[in-house]
Amino acid sequence: MSLTSEKKSGILSQYQRGPADTGSPEVQIALLSERINGLGEHFSAHKADHASRRGLVKLVNQRRKLLDYLKATQPQTYQSLVERLGLRR
Repeated sequence: MSLTSEKKSGILSQYQRGPADTGSPEVQIALLSERINGLGEHFSAHKADHASRRGLVKLVNQRRKLLDYLKATQPQTYQSLVERLGLRR
């Protein structure tokens, strides 16, 4: 369920603004999206795991807050990030 260091570094290299960027909203949203997708696979096998489901809801809310912040401050970056991650239909 957690991200391996190789997977995390791959996501960082795709979404970071500069070479030392690890905390920008784009990077955080991409990392949260990867964790959320991993938990989705977990729930297909473990349908009664309600404790992890609570954690999933927290992750989704955290991502939503970051997306709202990015939309308010940098609409162009928000739009491109949503398209790259495939979050909206």
